[in-house]
Amino acid sequence: MDIPIKYDHKSVEKKRYHYWMKGNYFSSYPDERIPYAIVMPPPNVTGILHIGHMLNNTIQDVLIRYARMKGYNVCWIPGVDHASIATEAKVVHQLKKRGLSKILLGREKFLYHVMKWSNKHKNIIFDQLKKFGCSCDWNRTQFTMSPKLSQSVTKVFIDLYNKGYIYRGYHVVNWDPEAQTTLSDEEVFYKEHIGKLYYLKYKIKGEENYVTVATTRPETIFGDTAICYHPDDIRYDHLKGKYAQIPIVNRYIPIIQDSYVDPNFGTGCLKITPAHDIHDKNIADKHKLEIIEIFNKNATLNEKGLHYQGLDRFEVRKQVIEELNKLEFLNSIEKINHKVGFSERTLSVVEQRLSLQWFLKMKKISIPAVEAVKSGDIKFYPKKFHKTYLKWMSQIRDWNISRQLWWGHRIPVYYYGKKINDFVVAENLDQALEKARHKSKNPYLSYNEIWQDPDVLDTWFSSWLLPLSVFDGIYHPDNHEIIYYYPTEEIVTGSDILFFWVARMIISGFLLKNHKPFKRVYFTGIVRDYENNKISKSLNNSPNPIDLINKYGADAVRMVLMLKNSVGKDFHFEEKICLQGKNFSNKIWNAFRLIQSWKVTKNQYAPDYSLLAIKWLKNRFYYVLDIFEKSFQEYRLDESLMILYKFVWYDFCSIFLEIIKPIYGSKCVAEMVYSNVVKFFENILKLLHPYMPFISEEIWNLIKIREPKEALIISSWPEKKFYDYDILVSFERATEIISKIRNIRNQNHISHKARLVLFSIRKKEKEYDPIILKLANLSEIVTVSKEPKNVPFFSFLLDTDQFFLSLDQKRCSYNHMDIVKIENKIQYFYNLLSMIRKNLYNNKYVASVPKNLLLKERKKENDTLNKIDKLKVYLKFLKKNR
Repeated sequence: MDIPIKYDHKSVEKKRYHYWMKGNYFSSYPDERIPYAIVMPPPNVTGILHIGHMLNNTIQDVLIRYARMKGYNVCWIPGVDHASIATEAKVVHQLKKRGLSKILLGREKFLYHVMKWSNKHKNIIFDQLKKFGCSCDWNRTQFTMSPKLSQSVTKVFIDLYNKGYIYRGYHVVNWDPEAQTTLSDEEVFYKEHIGKLYYLKYKIKGEENYVTVATTRPETIFGDTAICYHPDDIRYDHLKGKYAQIPIVNRYIPIIQDSYVDPNFGTGCLKITPAHDIHDKNIADKHKLEIIEIFNKNATLNEKGLHYQGLDRFEVRKQVIEELNKLEFLNSIEKINHKVGFSERTLSVVEQRLSLQWFLKMKKISIPAVEAVKSGDIKFYPKKFHKTYLKWMSQIRDWNISRQLWWGHRIPVYYYGKKINDFVVAENLDQALEKARHKSKNPYLSYNEIWQDPDVLDTWFSSWLLPLSVFDGIYHPDNHEIIYYYPTEEIVTGSDILFFWVARMIISGFLLKNHKPFKRVYFTGIVRDYENNKISKSLNNSPNPIDLINKYGADAVRMVLMLKNSVGKDFHFEEKICLQGKNFSNKIWNAFRLIQSWKVTKNQYAPDYSLLAIKWLKNRFYYVLDIFEKSFQEYRLDESLMILYKFVWYDFCSIFLEIIKPIYGSKCVAEMVYSNVVKFFENILKLLHPYMPFISEEIWNLIKIREPKEALIISSWPEKKFYDYDILVSFERATEIISKIRNIRNQNHISHKARLVLFSIRKKEKEYDPIILKLANLSEIVTVSKEPKNVPFFSFLLDTDQFFLSLDQKRCSYNHMDIVKIENKIQYFYNLLSMIRKNLYNNKYVASVPKNLLLKERKKENDTLNKIDKLKVYLKFLKKNR
């Protein structure tokens, strides 16, 4: 068989993925086997995948391929997420560059453009996943805006509304002024920011006195409805029941007391702006204060802002401070370090704003989800996230599920009047009209008098249903697929969406199915660049994974990502690490080429060293398999791969093949030896396959012609067997002897072709002498009772055993060039010694340099003298045996 000298990853990857697809190896249907299902965290259709997606999906593929070879009925469901805010923002930006506007286009035409974008990027993402080698069941591809999943979302909304869990109400919400939509608490991230704390004076009504408040947001004074201090703060007892006048606005507001106020912050007095701060809103509700909204949707001031109407909030802040200063209402300004909230999707500063929205009550429905994690029914890897999860769940608030967007699952609510409760919840317009006629007691209500809520549901309201909805378990809760595949096995995801997605899926599983949605959660670390920034699409700091694959190969990139990733730990990615994976691929390929180059001869005698090597590697393989499995099953996937990497590189290639390979000038090996080598190599390919599927499948099919049912992807995983650990210990001792002999050769410039004699004083462990003879290139090993006489040697110790290495006088002959080479080496070290001593014998130098440097120089002198002495012994021997 003509095997290419170099491993061509591009042609292999294309050929092998086609081979798997043609063989239908990724498909899954319920049968008698034990199911193993994973739902892929669906990437957003906002662009191409980044290196974080590659890590996440490689981990899933490793787990899936391992389970498939273990005999499970594997079902890995791929999909993409419509990502309401992020995708809408991308399309709006794209249309803007073409001179088009979302509003002018209208909802229907705009959604046509979004769907076109989504279809394009959905196909790009799926193509990229295939390039990674992901063995997903492509017959089960999901899109969170597909008709099937949309139906499930609508049904859940209606059911939860009918049960009283979903309600409509006014709340202070997080508002994204750029996307002009609400955000959940989890969609806001906070940054430390050095800002300013402004001390403003409010005149007491009927007095010439003032009360001073401290605020970071002077532009919100137009929405102030009270000043508040702590009831126990005696400094302000004289203000009880009084009123203060807001500067510029000149409106009077009450001075009240509430235990929420921190007496140690600022002046101990707080201005209350209920429409734009959740805590202020809570105080306002308690004290029945007026609520004044001052911001438009784009964070400019409305008519309540007086002469600042229409100006951006940050421009107003600057101008208000100037005006307050002129009016002498600004007492002082000081710097303050505080946290500022940003929208995760648009990166704009989030505004808190009173708004009428749809909410899902979370406290009650989260109780089973808390118990499932507490009891260990659902396991987290690493365990540290248990605490984070339970803390968040204990503080859970109602989920704001409505978004002021056009792209997404439209809220199934229909309005028919001006009153707040003039609405019905229904699957479609026909049902809504029937319900509205009944509720309004108006049988003549027509289609043009009823309209659907323009808002859509939070993206995560579809994602939280995925373990159920992908198996049609919401519309048909007892269908054979949901019964067979649910609950799924793992969810592999980043810790940054623990609350967005993982917690909510657990809640929905118990709420809608009364059962956990999955058994385990594997949290990947966050992939960061070398400036410690999270690699993400929004920061545009990820290398293109396809470029990396084209350059290094999918297996190479997969391998280094898995080696660098420890469960739950962040790591820094840079391109150069991919070289390790490429080198390993080449190592495997070259090992295969070496084996294939041998000529198999029947009835040939197998040398002792080959038989010993086979015996050792058999035990070594089952030892490695045992520790590999333990690491793998505890999700230490990086450790299991490193175990395998060292086994292949060192044990199999550097030791076993070196022992087995025919002696120089021959390519013949005994049939028995060759069959064992191939058997070991096939088992190695099985262990490699989950991590490096392309090269392993390629070599598997090149070793011999296989039937489709014999493909590596569906081959059986090696079974654990007994291994003799004592054999491994003895063999390791033999390799230590070989290593010491090789070091002596290197240090003393003895050619590796020169045959040596090893004298040894040993009590036992001589079984592996044939291997030592071959790998150390010895002519013989002689057992002696004491140190040999009249023979120049290099000695070394191994525990209590003594060894003396000498040149084989019978087999060595040296020419004049060998002697000249050693003489030159001796002269080189004499010159080096002279330079070292020039410093050491200089009193000024000795007195001035640090002690540690002086000790290094003295050690260097001693080492050089030792090298000269050894070379002189070697030179004397050469001259004697010339």
